[in-house]
Amino acid sequence: MTLRRRRFLQISAAGMALPTLPRLARAETYPSRTVRIIVATSAGGTTDIVARLLGQWLADKLGQSFIVENRTGGGNNIGTEAAARSPADGYTLFMANTVNAINTTLYKNLNYNFTTDLVPVAIVMRSPVIMQVHPSVPAKTVPEFIAYAKANPGKVNMGSGGVGATGHMAGELFQLMAGIKLVHVPYRGESLALTDLLGGQVQVVFATAGSSIQYIKADKLRPLAVTTTERIALLPDLPTLKEYLPGYEASSWNGLTAPKNTPPEIIEKLNREINTAMADPKIKFRIVDLGGPPIIGSPADFGKIIAEDTAKWAKVIQFSGAKAE
Repeated sequence: MTLRRRRFLQISAAGMALPTLPRLARAETYPSRTVRIIVATSAGGTTDIVARLLGQWLADKLGQSFIVENRTGGGNNIGTEAAARSPADGYTLFMANTVNAINTTLYKNLNYNFTTDLVPVAIVMRSPVIMQVHPSVPAKTVPEFIAYAKANPGKVNMGSGGVGATGHMAGELFQLMAGIKLVHVPYRGESLALTDLLGGQVQVVFATAGSSIQYIKADKLRPLAVTTTERIALLPDLPTLKEYLPGYEASSWNGLTAPKNTPPEIIEKLNREINTAMADPKIKFRIVDLGGPPIIGSPADFGKIIAEDTAKWAKVIQFSGAKAE
């Protein structure tokens, strides 16, 4: 090989490596300033708590502040749109939840597209939803409840945290598969639905474990089943709805996303850090306490969950005729 040809190949190889260098440098120096995590729900809810928990972990590990900004309203849409329209530089992130997948079909004229304007970073947790009734309901099992609902058409009220809430959709899926019809009573938040369930104004609510476990353990509400495919550690003797209705599954997930075109090396760095957090015993304990369990996975794994849930809830919305408030 001549000296001239060897020199040419060296220069060519160096040139091919150049595009990689800025990417590596960007990943190494990220973050160099405060990062904002937008949450489309109010402070104190599961999504907000998870965002703050992760924000503190990332701040400790990456050396910059990760602040949570609650942008509420519009059934999660105001905060989601704000995140989707933010610069794709890694300094604005969005803590998504199941409602974002539901809203894709529930709302007809959104100013953003959740599945394309935001990209998955990392799934954090999938929370079970618990089907629970007021103690006055004469049903101690799911089959007994189905029989009770069929015997009392138009008289069994199902409370929820609002049209399109995870609990509402879980209840609609249950009705579809059980062949019954309940009277939907939407509230402005799951806590209000549980308050009226405690008072007997509604007979059944599908609510997240984190918000209702205290009432169940105090015997103020009677759980009938959990909506995930596996039984849960919080209530190991509680059957799954799948045991009575094969194929049933509903859960409330939370995961971090970023505006589309966010540099992939930044997404990969955040994914690694979040997966490390999910394996940490203290973080795992907190997530399980919220209804967990924590999940470790790639951005592609999270993207698959979003796609599957978006398709599933689209069918349930079409069946139920649910319309955005």
